[in-house]
Amino acid sequence: MTREPHTLDPLHLIREISTRAAVAVGLAGIGLIHLLDSIGKYSETRYLFWMYIALIAGSLVVAGAVLFSRARLPFLAAALVAASALVGFILSRTTGLPNASDDIGNWTEPLGLASLFVEGAVIAASLSAYAILPAKAKTTARRLQAVAALPEAA
Repeated sequence: MTREPHTLDPLHLIREISTRAAVAVGLAGIGLIHLLDSIGKYSETRYLFWMYIALIAGSLVVAGAVLFSRARLPFLAAALVAASALVGFILSRTTGLPNASDDIGNWTEPLGLASLFVEGAVIAASLSAYAILPAKAKTTARRLQAVAALPEAA
C-alpha cells in the first residue's frame, strides 16, 4: 500500500482536525458577537438586525459543514462569511449604511474590534486550509486506519 502525501499522514490528520475545529469556533464567535450586537439593532435599524440574523445562521451552517464534511469547499465558504461581516464593519465605519450613519468613525468599539480579530483569523485559517488541503479528500476511515497503524509509544 503506497502512502499518498497529505492524506494518510497522521500529523496532517491532526492538523486538519485542529484547523477545522478552530475555524468552526471562529465562526461561532462571529455568530456570538453579532448576536450580542443585534439586541439594539431590532429597534434602531431593522434591516441590520435581519442581516445579523442571516450572518449568525450562515456562520452556524458553515461551521457545521466545516466540522462534518471532508471537503475543502466549506473553508472557502467560511472565509466568505467572515469577509462579508468584515466588509459590513468597514462600510459602517467609513461611508455608513442606509439609515445607520451613527457608527461612522467609531473604530474603537470593543465588540467591533473583537469582530475584526475573529473575522481576520477565520479568513486567514480558512484560506490557508483551502490552499493546503488536497482537492479530493480521503475518507475518515482510511485516515483513521493510518493513525491506528502507528506503532504505540512505550
